[in-house]
Amino acid sequence: MSVRPVKAVGIIGLSSELDKVIRYCGESGIFQPDDAMSFYENTGNFAPINERNPYQDPLADLTSSVQAAGLTLEFKKIKKFTVSNSGIKKYVRFISSKLDRFTIETTKIKSELDACRRSQEELNHFIGSDLEFEKLFSCKFINVNFGRIPKESYDRLSELNNNPYILFFPCSSDQTHYWGVYFSPLGSEDEIDRIFASLYFERMNLPADVKNPDKYLEKLKSKEVTLRQRLSKNEQQLEIFWAAEKEKCEMYYSRLKEMNAYYAIKRYVYCYHKNFILVGWIPADKETEFVKGLEKIPSIEYTLSDGKDEIKHSPPIILKNPRFAKRYEYYIKMFGLPNYNEIDPTMLVAITYTIFFGIMFGDFGQGILLSIVGFLMWKLKKMDIGKILIPCGVSSAIFGFIYGSCFGFEEAFNPIYKAVFGLDEKPVDVMSPATSNMIVYASVGVGAVIIMIVMLMNIFSSLKRRDYESGIFGPNGIAGFVFYTALVAGLVGQMVLGLELMNIVYVICLIIIPLILIFLREPLGKLVSKNKNWQPPKWGEYCVQNFFELFETCLSYVTNTMSFLRIGAYVLVHAGMMLVVFTLANMSGGFMYYVVVVLGNGIVMALEALLVAIQVLRLEYYELFSRFYVGQGRPFEPVRLEENR
Repeated sequence: MSVRPVKAVGIIGLSSELDKVIRYCGESGIFQPDDAMSFYENTGNFAPINERNPYQDPLADLTSSVQAAGLTLEFKKIKKFTVSNSGIKKYVRFISSKLDRFTIETTKIKSELDACRRSQEELNHFIGSDLEFEKLFSCKFINVNFGRIPKESYDRLSELNNNPYILFFPCSSDQTHYWGVYFSPLGSEDEIDRIFASLYFERMNLPADVKNPDKYLEKLKSKEVTLRQRLSKNEQQLEIFWAAEKEKCEMYYSRLKEMNAYYAIKRYVYCYHKNFILVGWIPADKETEFVKGLEKIPSIEYTLSDGKDEIKHSPPIILKNPRFAKRYEYYIKMFGLPNYNEIDPTMLVAITYTIFFGIMFGDFGQGILLSIVGFLMWKLKKMDIGKILIPCGVSSAIFGFIYGSCFGFEEAFNPIYKAVFGLDEKPVDVMSPATSNMIVYASVGVGAVIIMIVMLMNIFSSLKRRDYESGIFGPNGIAGFVFYTALVAGLVGQMVLGLELMNIVYVICLIIIPLILIFLREPLGKLVSKNKNWQPPKWGEYCVQNFFELFETCLSYVTNTMSFLRIGAYVLVHAGMMLVVFTLANMSGGFMYYVVVVLGNGIVMALEALLVAIQVLRLEYYELFSRFYVGQGRPFEPVRLEENR
């Protein structure tokens, strides 16, 4: 529909009131700061505030300490809570140090527990063996290596019998490994260790004080119980501490979140001695509410100006569209937002995209199913494209009813046509030769009409921007519109209606003269704009360059119009693909008939829905937007706390 009006707000005041102003602007949720120096003259003595955000580090420390302790903080809107920066830092140091001690102790105990459990698991593999651990660990001339080896590697040990030192004594096993021990005499340990490493031996570091595995295992179990008791006590102490501090901590956390978010405004502030300047944007319909709050802050002055008077500062864009069209803003943002004094093309895209999609993907059953899929994509995955597929599917179902097609069954609605409309057959038989020709001609006709409409939109938008070169003399301005409309009307009248419109006067006035104006659009545009330097530096160079540009312009009229043939082509492609599906189904017969029909519908729907969505978007971007839309606007992004959570 349109771009929502915005207003530029300039605030000047004493630096002592700066924090109040920043907090108010941030809490309003409608203020987007901008570079103040571009709005004012004679500000050479003003300088930006180049100080580090004092809230960033305390917030990061507090958040990391709370998360490391396995706790959570909730943001709460607080009003009656004032605290100095030094008070915030002091409390954050206190709470962080306390939580960090609990975290360190918990981590230490859990690490000991993990080591204790691992030792038990490893030792369990050697319980009941005949090994005398005390004697093994007392050996002075032999290295003892406990661990496990894959069964495949253990079977390969027989191949190494030529080395008498390569011996592995298994103690237990499972489906994949043997647990046991191998020995290596001093002087040969490196060679033997390399051999066992090549056999994927995994070493276990059993404690050297293991004299009796059974007794040592009981000792480990007792240690595990003690560690669990320590862990439980530490967790209880943490719960008691957090129960006492949580509410207070959340207040500090909320205030830190607020001030950290609002500090983004301070980066745009310029100061000189005891004064500051701040400039930003607000929605025009929120002016009264915003100003009412500013008036409560002493020692400041403010000014307001309409966005249309500040075009050179590129006012931020807030799109304003009805609910149906709002979902198509997704495509507009992909291409680029409109400038403040430019037409918002969202409604045009909403209408044309939905209709074109329905025409090209005309099937009642598949359209309803596509709407359901789009709804699920939006509700379950929050995909913006899902919202767009809902009306597109409905449009497909409507045109599918007109075509008489439901999941490829072309005669499905014949009884309805006869009973309700008194028709012996469906309104549009896509596969009929006469209808196929009509679809092709209609596609070109629709393309020509749409191009004329976007030319009119360009004329309005260009004149609104006072771009007379584009609005009056450009290929998409008044001259271009007259040329294209006259050419289309003349060809249609001569070839279809049999009217002799293309006489010498018609050609000269409505075709040749507009072409000359397009050729001379640059100097003529400057003349209308009262630019004294309207003449090109070199007329010869200008004429040669613009001759080729004019040729390209004429060629673009043809190619852009013919590009709309894809609408009719996809109507025929869809019908043809479903014809192939039913041909294969009839050849299969029996139960396979239904399998082929179901699979064929699924493949056609997925493939063609993707292709149609892309092709229609291509028509919007290349054939329509290229004629009237610039799309270099910037979004309205006010400082909001919710965006920084």
